Formats: sequence, structure tokens, C-alpha cells
Amino acid sequence: MSVPDFRTVSVEALASMVLNRSLSATEITEHALDRIEMLNPSLNAFVALDGEDALDQAAAIDKRLEAGEAVGPLAGIPIGVKDLADATGFPTTRGAMHLRDAPPAGADSTEVARLRAAGGVIVGKTNTPEFGCIGDTYNPLFGATWNPWNLSRSPGGSSGGTAAAVAAGMVPVGTGSDGGGSIRIPSSMCGLSGLKASHGRVPSGPPPSGLLDLSCVGPMARRVRDVAYCLDAVVGPHPSDLRSLPAPAESWRRALNNPPIPERVLWVPAFDGEPVDSEIVASCAAAVERLSAEGVEVVEAGRLFEPISGAFVPLFFGGLIGPTYRLLFGTPAWDDVTDVLAATLEEAYEQVTVEALSQARQQAGELSIQLGEAMAGFDAMLLPTMAGQTPTVGGNGTINGVEVHNWARFTPLANLTRRPAGTVCCGFTQDKMPIGLQVLGHQADDVGVLQTMAVLEDLLGLDPIPPDTAPIDG
Repeated sequence: MSVPDFRTVSVEALASMVLNRSLSATEITEHALDRIEMLNPSLNAFVALDGEDALDQAAAIDKRLEAGEAVGPLAGIPIGVKDLADATGFPTTRGAMHLRDAPPAGADSTEVARLRAAGGVIVGKTNTPEFGCIGDTYNPLFGATWNPWNLSRSPGGSSGGTAAAVAAGMVPVGTGSDGGGSIRIPSSMCGLSGLKASHGRVPSGPPPSGLLDLSCVGPMARRVRDVAYCLDAVVGPHPSDLRSLPAPAESWRRALNNPPIPERVLWVPAFDGEPVDSEIVASCAAAVERLSAEGVEVVEAGRLFEPISGAFVPLFFGGLIGPTYRLLFGTPAWDDVTDVLAATLEEAYEQVTVEALSQARQQAGELSIQLGEAMAGFDAMLLPTMAGQTPTVGGNGTINGVEVHNWARFTPLANLTRRPAGTVCCGFTQDKMPIGLQVLGHQADDVGVLQTMAVLEDLLGLDPIPPDTAPIDG
């Protein structure tokens, strides 16, 4: 039996092929390495690779299976790790020049350790903007990652390396993190279904993130049932993350076997009243209408909130200043910091005080109360994942053809309010770039969000696969 294209088979089915011995973990890992060799020169999704070790991991899994041992639900699944998380044997550079000589990590992060324990094969590290600072994926250390749907466009960020690798079929699964949309933005822009789980569902670290107010980690895959299948292997508490939540009583993947159709949803084309690209709104509205045709009560709302950047910016960039960049100010290493990050941190350095952070946390709490009131009586809120269309790398997204700086402004709402939120592909722009519809749930209602995502996937019937990208000549 030949190894199927990772983009045409579920993670669960692929792992079952290894478990029933119709394919070996070694064969699947070899396929991943071949895909990476063929496509990575064009995409630059992987920034570190250890094929020899990956094959050793796969061989060990095959040997254990031959001996009749249990190897876990992710048996032989090749996995890429976002270069913000530790994976044994790989440096964690975070896309930063000042960490280019970092030693290899001596231990896995909690999520990576759990994926490995579940039978996953860690093949390498995927690209990220410096410290995950922007919704694009480029840095001075490794350069830019490109979108497999169009090699002139961004894959989004900050988990853009993982999103591009999964969308291109290099690996079926990768890890991501989301401090302001960093799983949902690249998932939307690469045609994937992605979830930012509730804070603490998947423990962060060790070491702990500097963005504990905002950031979550979690697996990324093509479709929502794949994401849920991987989440079952990694959710649950860990002492390294003081926010971590108890393990769910039941499998999230099984909750998607026959997902209930939501009874009532709140459709918000633009919660801040600012413009949204017309193609994006039309595609999202058509998906919402598809729900309505199934008997779902859809209530459309206009402006719900004021712009939220006033609370988000201090919490996000304030979390980077102290533990990461304060010691670099005024040193030669500051010249190597990504330009947009350096400019933002220089401004934040003066503005992010103890009082400003306290006020931002208070604003986030007030926003959570407003959101809870707005969503009362609804199963979920639906809104565009992105306000603007896919930018070129280093550029801004466009709203009706005009570049704007706030093209990704809809995703931080879930981070500030610590709500679970996901994105599903609902269509394409005229230039064939994916469009995402965002599902935002009630506090801790991860299962409800996953179920609504699964219903949308099933109703829309989209299975986006980008064309293979040939290596760049020369």
C-alpha cells in the first residue's frame, strides 16, 4: 500500500493504517521527508529538520508495534513544531537573531511531549515571526514563509510555518500558538480549520510564556475532526502552567461524530463598525445563510464593541518587554530585531507601565462581560476571521483593494476574553485565496465551538487543497 497524500486522508485514518500494519511509521515518515525536500525550498515552512532522528523515532514505533505494544493514537504521525516551543534536540530560536546560537533543547514542551508520547514523530521546527509578534511569518534569521495557495502571498502568522506545512501536505499535524489570532489567522489564510482553545486547555511551556494573559498553544491540522483528535492527546493540566484546566470527561473527537446543529447564532459582520472587505463579508454571509437554511435562527448584529487595541497592545507587547527585550535596548543586538517589532517595542517601552497593564486587564474583564451579555441566548457568535484579504509577505491585507493596517483586527477579541474560537474555510476570493469564517464560543465551551465548526464543514462541503508548488530554480 502506498502512502496517501496527507491532504486526502484524516489523521485518525492515517494513524489507523500504522496501527493495523497496512503502512509502517517509517514509510509515512519517509513520505513526509520527501514532501519537505520537494516543497520547502519554495515555501520555507521548515527552518530545522532532523530526518535521521525522525526515521529513528518511526523505526522505534514500528518495532514496538511488532512486539505487540501500544504506541498511542497518533502512531507514526509526522509533526512539525512551531519554533516558539521546545522540542528535544532542536534549538528554540523564536525567529530572533539574538537566539541564533541557542543550544538544542534538552526537553520537550508539555504539548510536544504529549504528542510524542501519543506516538507522534517530531520531524523539525516550523517558521514563525520573531517571538510571534505579527500576523505574518518572516524574521531576520530565517526569512519569509510563503503561502502554498500563492507563492507571492503571506501564509499569515504567527503560526504561518506550521499552517503552510500542513496545507501543502508536508506533515499532517503541527503545533501552533495563538496570542492574538496566531492559529486562526494562518489557518484562515491557508484554508485550514483551526482552533484557539480556552486558556489552559493545552498547557503552555515549560518555560512559561511571557504572554500568559493572551496566549494559548494547540495542534493544527487540515480539518476540525483532525484538530479534535489531536487535542484529545494533549489537553489536561500540568503544574508548569498555573492556568491549566482539568482534562475533559469525554473525547472531543467523539463529540464530533454527529454534531448537533446550533439552534441560534449571532452573526456579526463587523463588531467594531469598521469596514470589512466585501468579498470576505459575502462569503461569510453565504455560509451563515447555509446554516439558516437548516433551521438555525440567525440574528444579525451591528456594532457591538469599541476598537479593542487599547487593551490588547499593552498586554501583548508588555509581555515581551520584561522577559525578552529589555536587556537588548541600547546594545548592538537591537539592530537585528525585526523592524516592526523594534518600532512597536520602542513605543511600548515608554507606555507600558504597571498602571497601564492593570488598566488593560480591567478593560479585558469589562470586554468579557460585554461579550457575555451580547452572546446570551445564542449558541455561538459568527464573524469573519479576517477583515482584509491576504497580504503579500511584509505587507498589509487589503479591504476592497486598499491596504489597511488593521486587516487582522477580529481575532484578538477571543484572546482578551479567553473564549474558545475557531475558523473554517467558507470560500475563496476572486484570486483564489481562502476565506475563513470565525466561530466564537462561550467561556470554556470548547466542545460547542468544535461542534459548530464541524457542522459548518459538513454543510459547506469544502475540502481545500492548494496546488503543489515546484521548488524555486537555482
